[in-house]
Amino acid sequence: MTPTGRRGGDRGSAVVELVWLGTLLLLPMVWVVVSIGEVQAGAFGTSAAARAAGRAYALAPDDASGAERARAAARQALADQGMAAAPLEVTVTCRPYPGDCHAGASVITVRVTSEVALPLLPDVLGSGRPAFGLDATHTVPVGQFQEVG
Repeated sequence: MTPTGRRGGDRGSAVVELVWLGTLLLLPMVWVVVSIGEVQAGAFGTSAAARAAGRAYALAPDDASGAERARAAARQALADQGMAAAPLEVTVTCRPYPGDCHAGASVITVRVTSEVALPLLPDVLGSGRPAFGLDATHTVPVGQFQEVG
């Protein structure tokens, strides 16, 4: 008999407890690390997409083709970061000439909005996979002195 009056004791249960406790603590920690990696990659991709879209818009000959080129450049930048299927919204604003972004001394601001689905989480109660929203902006000044063709 042991001092507590029990028979048999708890021999070998420390290993079982350690394995269970390790599993319960390790799995959430792995999920957090993987999720942070996915969100960081998404943030980098969204930032690169905004920069590429701003440059593409500024180098276009007019606003209509600029919007098309900006969207294509942003989509390509996201695809380069492994986010080809991610939702994408590109918004372009200009000041001081909102109607003509390519006028001299204009400043073009491009905002790219996207999201990253958090890994290893299923559809929760039919409301879709949980996602982390991302957005980035890039500002491009248009030169005051331009070549007119």
